[in-house]
Amino acid sequence: MDVPALEVRGAVKVFESRPLLPRLWPRRQAQPAKRVVAVDDVSLRVERGEIFGLLGANGSGKSTLIRLLSTLLIPDAGSVRVFGHDVVAAEMQVKRLINRVSVEAAFFKKLSPMENLLYAARLYGLDIATARTQIVVILGQLGIREQRITEPLEKMSRGMQQKVAIARALLTSPVLLLLDEPTTGLDPRSKREVQQFVLDLRARHDATVVLTSHDMDEADRLCDRIAVIDRGRIIADDTPAGLKRLVAPDGHASLEDVFMKLTGKSLTDSDAVEDDDEVPEPAAIG
Repeated sequence: MDVPALEVRGAVKVFESRPLLPRLWPRRQAQPAKRVVAVDDVSLRVERGEIFGLLGANGSGKSTLIRLLSTLLIPDAGSVRVFGHDVVAAEMQVKRLINRVSVEAAFFKKLSPMENLLYAARLYGLDIATARTQIVVILGQLGIREQRITEPLEKMSRGMQQKVAIARALLTSPVLLLLDEPTTGLDPRSKREVQQFVLDLRARHDATVVLTSHDMDEADRLCDRIAVIDRGRIIADDTPAGLKRLVAPDGHASLEDVFMKLTGKSLTDSDAVEDDDEVPEPAAIG
């Protein structure tokens, strides 16, 4: 059997944060630590070449799971493997195979897209002359005209900046691309261009994509399979058509209908526990 692009077995991630006030005012009664199980015994398998969707409301654990896949967090239990490489034991090998685009990408805003992307190319040890040519091609495929490539990023729209973030990820030709809400904030045309580029990337480069999204139509259009995560657990994993049959035997349902039925909430709702994007990273835990 072929090695899957991604294999997660019983992954668990727990955050525990302690209030800082007792340290500043020792006479005050210490509050108990807040414990959040962000990822709770998650198992999934993504085959090479798949576009795999992950749907969950705010606080469901999806962003924490993406961080586990991208080596930014270490699982407290279970394992995560990328093309057979354990993300903890073989971190550097995994980093060479993946790249990640988050909803809030960091840049040097005073620099241009070309300068930002050339900086990234140097970090990855890419040939600069080749990278310069690739940057023009990739940005052009994402709808950014060549004359805008040398403008400061701070003068560009949020949607334009997100396209540059996607270009930065694609510059390294990852075999596993992690897209964490990549089209959030984009106008309809830009969103469609990014979606088409993801499909073209899979077709041309045999890339595997894991996508989180708040856009049901986007997930339906792009994904071969979709997992629904709720309170840190995977509660469904099937093709879009298979998920729709959970609601209507004839399949005449929307993914929003499916999500509401399985979780009792919409994608814009927040879990009562906490938004996993707001849970502190390990370095910030007191």
